[in-house]
Amino acid sequence: MGTLVHFKNLYLEAFDDCKPSFVVLFLKGYSVFCGIMLMMAFYAFLYRAFTGFEF
Repeated sequence: MGTLVHFKNLYLEAFDDCKPSFVVLFLKGYSVFCGIMLMMAFYAFLYRAFTGFEF
C-alpha cells in the first residue's frame, strides 16, 4: 500500500508548479489515457495467454 501512496505523491508533485492550467489538464488526461491503454494491453495479453490463442 505504501508504494501506491508513493506513486500518488510523485504524480501530484509533478504538476505542482506548472503555470498554464490547460497544460496541466492535458497532461493529466494524457496520463490517464496512457494508463487505460496499458491496462488494455495487459488484458489482451492475458486473454490470449489463458485462452490458448497462438501468438
